[in-house]
Amino acid sequence: QVQLVASGGGLVQAGGSLRLTCADAGRTFSGYDKGWFRQAPGKEREFVASITIDSQLTYYADSVKGRFTISRDNAKNTVSLQMDNVKPEDTAVYYCAAIKTWPQKPFGSGGQGTQVTVSS
Repeated sequence: QVQLVASGGGLVQAGGSLRLTCADAGRTFSGYDKGWFRQAPGKEREFVASITIDSQLTYYADSVKGRFTISRDNAKNTVSLQMDNVKPEDTAVYYCAAIKTWPQKPFGSGGQGTQVTVSS
């Protein structure tokens, strides 16, 4: 059973914005640091961003630093990824996962992803 479900993806033009949200419906991973990952066609899954349980620390891949912002709402059991100034190379399926080892090693392969497509 998939516990983490990402949503909010879609088609956006380069330079535009999207906001992704990940819900932990079963609150299975509510006590963990959380992260976003992505996988583009023909490429391996890569780390995007992570945030600690208390939101005091965040960590970003160099490729998204300054453009993406991760946040979380523990009351709603959600984690979000604000994507600004997107680029065609951001096209991928985006997943969220609990972080096993800070800042970027996840538990397993993450949950249900959402497709983000950036047109040039």
